[in-house]
Amino acid sequence: MFKEYADYDASGLAALVASREVSAGELLEAALARAAAVNPAINAICIPMEEIGRQRAQQELRGPFAGVPFLIKDIVQDYAGVPTTGGCRALRQYVPQQHAAIVQRFLDAGLVIFGKTATPEFALKGVTEPLLWGATRNPWDLQRTPGGSSGGAAAAVAAGIVPAAGAADGGGSIRIPAAYCGLFGLRPSRGRVPAGPNHAEFWDGASSDHVLTRSVRDSARLLDAIGGADVGAPFAITAPELPYAEAILRPPGKLRIGYSTQSPLGTPVHQECVNAVMQAAKLLADLGHDVKPAQPEIDGQALARSFVTMYFGQTAAGIAHIKQLTGAGNSGFELESRILALIGRTISAGDYVRERERWNEYARALGRFHQRYDLYLTPTTAQPPCRIGEQDTPPLQRAAAQLVLALGAGSLLIKSGMVESLVKTSLQAVPFTQLSNLTGTPSMSVPLHWAATTGSAQALPYGVQFVARFGDEATLLRLAAQLEQAQPWQQRRPSIG
Repeated sequence: MFKEYADYDASGLAALVASREVSAGELLEAALARAAAVNPAINAICIPMEEIGRQRAQQELRGPFAGVPFLIKDIVQDYAGVPTTGGCRALRQYVPQQHAAIVQRFLDAGLVIFGKTATPEFALKGVTEPLLWGATRNPWDLQRTPGGSSGGAAAAVAAGIVPAAGAADGGGSIRIPAAYCGLFGLRPSRGRVPAGPNHAEFWDGASSDHVLTRSVRDSARLLDAIGGADVGAPFAITAPELPYAEAILRPPGKLRIGYSTQSPLGTPVHQECVNAVMQAAKLLADLGHDVKPAQPEIDGQALARSFVTMYFGQTAAGIAHIKQLTGAGNSGFELESRILALIGRTISAGDYVRERERWNEYARALGRFHQRYDLYLTPTTAQPPCRIGEQDTPPLQRAAAQLVLALGAGSLLIKSGMVESLVKTSLQAVPFTQLSNLTGTPSMSVPLHWAATTGSAQALPYGVQFVARFGDEATLLRLAAQLEQAQPWQQRRPSIG
């Protein structure tokens, strides 16, 4: 049944259930069969929920996606009674007692959740290789990463286990896996999707939850289903003029689009990532849009420093909270996370606040750019997906890190220039995505380019990123629908299983 199942997006499967051509139970069994066939190779599903899914599939389901199989991310997207580990060994036995607001909305939409997908520890990396679960692999090339932090979600969708899966993006964690796995990935504006009930905002508002999908209409319709503030949210973003499902039926009109292929860090950009943008620019021009080289006046190095300062501080606070919650010791956390937390503890509160306030500078500069251009186009990533294990810390560096941790020498790391080194090494493959996170703006990765890549048997996907004004997901989705029609990608699937 897989070929028939894989031919439909989530909206198409929901229509089959609504017309009683197929049952929710039959769809779930197709998804489980596909998972059994490919998950041993890709390691996307880390926490199976088969019996929960089977029980739900037998219920009378309602909502726009009633009966469609679905997976949620193993961080933040809490499902009551099921562990949420965040890829961390210290949380292996942590079981939340209530659903996250977004999970409740997934359920209200009628989705049949049957598992949780892997993420790197605390969603900190652009690869998904936690010690707790092992490496998740890219269905396009099993020797390469699917990206992170929503790597498990992307691998599951790309491999055909589900047509859509829950994801989240605090520094590119929807868009990077979308680019690496040939999927559509939209990061909503700050506050568009609720973070409750346990949080007001994630990562100081830098992170937004949504989904990874094969089709634009699934992304639009799911955003309709999960969007809007929950009870007690710190603010409510302006609702869209039209439901996104209706908005995508309208052409975007002639858009002004500025583009750049230069890394904001001044680091190299792979030629195929450049090619992806240049081909997208040509396609956009052919569709009647006004496309010109342009970029916002933002110091990319400064923005990266602001991002990693938040990253360090959030890791320090997160580990301290988990130790208090679980009684775990240092052995419950990965070495790299502990180093980040040490730096976070060393940075002063004043330095953290000063860097947080700089987010406003970047938002204002991007706002000025958007007075001239409707959208900003860049590569989604600067490099193709790296090989599994390529970003592992070398043994000598691990030994040095252990010594630094034993001495508690966080100030030594800062004085030695290690923070600047971390900025370049951790972000040079993915320097384009953090802009949207710190400015709170919506952005998307669109799969428009595939190319042969050294060492890979199949051509690999290369995504392009579009950034819009705050609150303007509609323009992104309308353009995505136009691009999807002009250059369809849904039938491009990896040869696996």
